[in-house]
Amino acid sequence: MILCITEKPSVGKTIADVLGATIRRDGYFEGPEYCVTWTFGHLCTLKEPADYTPAWQRWSLSSLPMIPPRFGIKVIPQASIKRQFETIEGLIRQCERIINCGDAGQEGEVIQRWVMQKAGCDKPVERLWISSLTDEAIREGFKHLRPHKELESLYTAGLCRAIGDWILGINATRLYSLKYGTDRNLLSIGRVQTPTLAMVVNRQHEIENFVPKDTFELRTIYRGVTFSTQLDPFETQEAGAAVPERLKASPFTVTEVSRKKGREFPPRLFDLTALQVEANKRLNMGAEETLRTIQSLYEKKLATYPRVDTTYLTDDIYPKCGPILNSLTQYSELLQPLRGSKLRKSKKVFDNSKVTDHHAIIPTGIPLPQGLSRAEYEVFDLIARRFISVFYPDMEYDQTIVKGTVKDTPADVEFKASGRVIMAQGWKAVYARDKDPERENKKESESEQTELPPFKRGETGPHEPHLVKKTSKPPKYFDEGSLLKAMETAGSTVEDEDLREALKANGLGRPSTRSAIIEVLYKRGYIEKCGRQGKTLRATKAGIDLIGIINEELLKSAKLTGIWEGRLRAIERGEYSADEFIARLKEMISQITLSVFADNSGKKIS
Repeated sequence: MILCITEKPSVGKTIADVLGATIRRDGYFEGPEYCVTWTFGHLCTLKEPADYTPAWQRWSLSSLPMIPPRFGIKVIPQASIKRQFETIEGLIRQCERIINCGDAGQEGEVIQRWVMQKAGCDKPVERLWISSLTDEAIREGFKHLRPHKELESLYTAGLCRAIGDWILGINATRLYSLKYGTDRNLLSIGRVQTPTLAMVVNRQHEIENFVPKDTFELRTIYRGVTFSTQLDPFETQEAGAAVPERLKASPFTVTEVSRKKGREFPPRLFDLTALQVEANKRLNMGAEETLRTIQSLYEKKLATYPRVDTTYLTDDIYPKCGPILNSLTQYSELLQPLRGSKLRKSKKVFDNSKVTDHHAIIPTGIPLPQGLSRAEYEVFDLIARRFISVFYPDMEYDQTIVKGTVKDTPADVEFKASGRVIMAQGWKAVYARDKDPERENKKESESEQTELPPFKRGETGPHEPHLVKKTSKPPKYFDEGSLLKAMETAGSTVEDEDLREALKANGLGRPSTRSAIIEVLYKRGYIEKCGRQGKTLRATKAGIDLIGIINEELLKSAKLTGIWEGRLRAIERGEYSADEFIARLKEMISQITLSVFADNSGKKIS
């Protein structure tokens, strides 16, 4: 008998149907050749402090830092979990070999290996590695099972992540709660949680301490078009008050007219973070709700594996794209321009070197069934439109730049105006019905949408110079979307897609854990939603006080913590030592402990 272990009962049922294991037993399905069982996510966890020594049961500063000589795992002490573990343990004893069918990612690898390890598994193990749950993908995956050993570095990285979170989270939480808490108040500290909270608090301080500054820019209107000057703005209105009147006496002369063609590529396919950002912006959907929704679409075989951090597809997916597009019958009008010609294959979409375990999130080609929730329809629509758009042509536009001068003493004043005219919508047609909330809240920049009248070099005429008051604005409060972006780039505010891709190696957390980190901050009472639509994130007094009391930059720096994330990814690739990672974390918590011990300020958080 071959035993398959999946991560969820629903996935177990799907795989069992494909394998012909149709007899339902208590905790598994049975067939002629295969048995299929499942975990409920985590069945095992790292041992708690008291499991190592009774002295660590009591919270005491004298016991810190707590670092076990060797970390161990245990079955989570819940009746239903213990019962399912015993089922798996019994099946492992009976089987000839095992196929690990856990979610194909770091966390899935840890979940499955801990269960097999705790059950004392000594049977041969192979790995099912698939990116969707369609029958075709499952059958194909079983034809190309991966050796257990091949995923060793993935498991090692996941184990290091769990141990790192234990070392820092448990020790730092006890340390700060005992040193600065009152009335047994828990002050929760985490390797990713605390730097994320610090970003929210720091942004809030920037906004609250912001002092607006007025400046006055010189502009002029010639033939109904506003031209901006190259001069630095005036600090006060009085400093520039005389300039417009003086310039008005001289005519405006066009010195240069240039035109160039430009292109705008389609947006990248979705990884999980980008999908959560888009759903937050367009659907006002929280990160955790988006993750639940895309996970549901994955389990219903409608979308590919969601917990991914790449926006690329591999070359072998290209031949499947035509049939997938044909399955999107509700988008027949958008698909019409793609018919009759070879599908576009861009390096910004298909690049084997940018895909490790899984490709970007796309539809699977299974037609949409009836009965999906509204959230499922809306998230699927985001994924489908993004997938369709990458096969459309680039958006094409003409960019016109007009320069002019006005005579003045001691030097002529130069002005410039620019405008962009869309010549071919290209992929923009896929989103023609959509309104971008960010763009609607902005004034259209002069370089974007203004269509300029024809100008000729050398023409002159009267103009209307004037001063325009500009008031500096504070940064915006985070919402879940912008906070996810900042976590992805370790605190950097990056809109450029290419640069954001490059910074992912040092992001905070993994795509699959970022929404959970934000949820923890809500539950701990460190952040809350505000604003008319409940989108704006604000730090509470508890969150502000906690960050204020932490002096150790190691604990709250997004960039420093991002370096640790980069090392975890390097472990996953087999390029960094797990022992070195753990050793540095032990050194880090020791330094933090000594620093807190040395604080004689007497500060307390109530």
